[in-house]
Amino acid sequence: MFFKKKSTPLLGIDISASAIKLLELSESGGKYRIESYAVEPLPANSVVEKNIADADAVGEAIGRAVKKSGSRTKYGAAAVSGSAVITKVITMSAGLSDEDMESQIQLEADQYIPFPLEEVSMDFEILGPTEGNEEQVDVLLAASRSENVDLRIAALEVGGLEAKVVDVEAFALENAVAMMARELFGGGQGQVIAVADVGSAATTFSVLENLKIVYSREQAFGGAQLTEDIQRRYGLSYEEAGLAKKQGGLPDNYGPEVLEPFKESMAQQISRAQQFFFSSSSITQIDHLILAGGCASIEGISEIVETAVGIPTVIANPFANMSLASRVPAQALNNDAPSLMVSCGLALRSFD
Repeated sequence: MFFKKKSTPLLGIDISASAIKLLELSESGGKYRIESYAVEPLPANSVVEKNIADADAVGEAIGRAVKKSGSRTKYGAAAVSGSAVITKVITMSAGLSDEDMESQIQLEADQYIPFPLEEVSMDFEILGPTEGNEEQVDVLLAASRSENVDLRIAALEVGGLEAKVVDVEAFALENAVAMMARELFGGGQGQVIAVADVGSAATTFSVLENLKIVYSREQAFGGAQLTEDIQRRYGLSYEEAGLAKKQGGLPDNYGPEVLEPFKESMAQQISRAQQFFFSSSSITQIDHLILAGGCASIEGISEIVETAVGIPTVIANPFANMSLASRVPAQALNNDAPSLMVSCGLALRSFD
């Protein structure tokens, strides 16, 4: 499920709280090109707390996103959220074939997974030799309740796609950060990189050491709060407030009296998330902070956050060194880039 090998072009489909984010990449000579992309809003309450509540509504939105993107690709990669996945690194004998390893994991899995195994989808990937013991290998086991996986497969089917991969959001994020780190941070090895992903409903603060996630924590804060502030302040519907936030046209006092306080709140939330991390970890320093999610597109936010956290801060743009197919709207992609980290990480699964 999670780590299936393939060499098929895949659409990276990120199913977030408020939108479907679709991305398709191609690769030639080690360089990536964006073939298609689309962002399609989701109906209210079709995804609740990262769980699909209405697979048909989500699937129809996926279908609209595919149509909008112009892609002809029929295979998709989606992801389950980290909170819905159990991951465990276990050690096994290095001499086992994949089939023998799979059989042994099936026999032993109930030690690691607190659900009945018939209700679970799981997969494994060999990470490499166990430190200090050449005869053993470290194996990453990932498991999720089958309904989490099945709902994503069903939603993709409604949208006209066949699910080739169901990944984990955290692993997709690792893929995208590793690609950015090659361009920005000299590869990222030996460094601690944090990602603050501020979406519409939640902020996820993840920390990667040597490009592997070692910490992830979610808090209830996101762009929906800014939309609600606009709604209350100017007597608009939630939909009107959301449009005004994106398109402009609000009164002159919007910037100083509504937007600036929100930006300060966002910086405080990220600073608080950083303090939580330091208090629960032996890591004492973060080298770089990547701001991701829809709220990272707010003008001037990186400077405010950098001042609050005291860490060099960049806005996520996994596409900085990619070329674009002619049908991809460059300006729209640039605006949406910070919120496309997970869909980019999923689209990169095409090249496993």
